[in-house]
Amino acid sequence: MSAGLDAALTGRRAALLDLDGTLVDSEPANQAAYRSYFSARGWDLGPEVLREFAGRRGSEVFAQLPGPWTGEDAVALVDGVVAHLDHDAYPPRPVPGAAELIRRLHAAGMRVALVTSAGRAWAELAVGDVLGVRDLFAAMVTAEETETGKPDPSPYLAGAAALGVAPADAVALEDTVAGLRSALDAGVGLVVGVATGTSPRALLDGGAHRVVAGPAELLRS
Repeated sequence: MSAGLDAALTGRRAALLDLDGTLVDSEPANQAAYRSYFSARGWDLGPEVLREFAGRRGSEVFAQLPGPWTGEDAVALVDGVVAHLDHDAYPPRPVPGAAELIRRLHAAGMRVALVTSAGRAWAELAVGDVLGVRDLFAAMVTAEETETGKPDPSPYLAGAAALGVAPADAVALEDTVAGLRSALDAGVGLVVGVATGTSPRALLDGGAHRVVAGPAELLRS
């Protein structure tokens, strides 16, 4: 294993990486879009409702979570939220250390896959234009790839299968409890919580084997 990586990654054959909040700081834009959309609909909803959407497909949350939207088309609701995204006011930025971590994982011979609840178009933009490492991903599992999203294990099972590795031989990085559950239930061998938007205690309580402040913590000089 490369000396440029944390020793905890030694022996892992692959890395399965979440996107929003883990590699790219896009949550301010996402949260603002939900708040703006809810306000436009006249819905006065607290931050606890917004937290339900973290790390998950919006359409699944709308379909499962009781709220003023009950009975409406979940996909149309997500389209409404997306229409309120303002990346000029809230430009997405790389999480510190994210791009370098991907480069070092790749240099160390580990296969790398993206495992995200986001759609393909945003994922391609994020790892390409924002992170500049699109060519280092051997596979990308987006919302279009599996019937069910996180916290279901399907996305991480698909990621491991796409790389041709057993989940137990992989490491996953996740910033939400829903993402942790997906990776853990898929049998990923090392699940690292990234405390960029969720507290370390909540990530540990959610089952993370280890918690880091950000991707940079997994780099060694």
